[in-house]
Amino acid sequence: MRFLPALTRAAALGVAAVLAATALTACGDDATGAADNPYGLLQPGVLRAGTLTDAPPNVYLKDGKFTGFDNDLLTAVAAKVGLKVEFVGTDFSALLSQVNNRKFDVGSSSITITEARKKTVDFGNGYDFGHFGLDVPAGSSISSFDQLAGKRVVVVQGTVQDDYATGKGLDPVRVPDYNGAINQLKAGTADAWIAPAEIGDKSAADSGGKIKVAAKLLSPAPTAYAVAKGNDKLREALNKGLDEVIADGTWSRLQAQYYPGRPIPADFKPGSGTVPVPSASASATS
Repeated sequence: MRFLPALTRAAALGVAAVLAATALTACGDDATGAADNPYGLLQPGVLRAGTLTDAPPNVYLKDGKFTGFDNDLLTAVAAKVGLKVEFVGTDFSALLSQVNNRKFDVGSSSITITEARKKTVDFGNGYDFGHFGLDVPAGSSISSFDQLAGKRVVVVQGTVQDDYATGKGLDPVRVPDYNGAINQLKAGTADAWIAPAEIGDKSAADSGGKIKVAAKLLSPAPTAYAVAKGNDKLREALNKGLDEVIADGTWSRLQAQYYPGRPIPADFKPGSGTVPVPSASASATS
């Protein structure tokens, strides 16, 4: 009977040794995992990006491939920091919450930086500017944003255009995507659509004369990629990559490709603002 306490103590020591070894192994796995996945991605080495399918020339699906200025730029930025990009389509109204809930590592959809959105996600440095476009049915007498009071105005839910319309007291009709807005104009069930100007321009050009651009208004803030709050390592990596694609001329080349002839405001500085921006012509020959 005197041997039982000794055996019990021995067993306890053995269990403790196993637990300690397991803990050390787990710590080693955590350290290895952090080294293999420094940006906290859903899959190491792969940047899972939420984007849209229907908003050319910014973000869209063509021949089964996600493309557009924002997405092509993100692919180039990610390559600078050793990452591949996997794009997944979603609705804009859900995108920011999906980024913060880690369904996506990043949001790519011409997302304008606003104070309200900063409560949900963190933003990298701005990579583009933009204008609001006012699209109306062909034959409409509307020619300015000041003529929208009392009109049936459509916007994509959750966009800065939605914020603008609401702030102006317009009580807009909200739709989940850009195709929904375009279809309302074509069907005559909306008097106007407040759109990102580049998307509005392309939609009018592709409408077969059913839609025209009535006016444009400079957007109040730049667009940027969104990451989950607190993911500073990923945000900083994307900022670094953005400066590098500005410096090597990729940013200017994509601007010329997707927005030919669009003037860049003199006070707009993409990225950190410290990198000289090559002209589009210089980028094309480099």
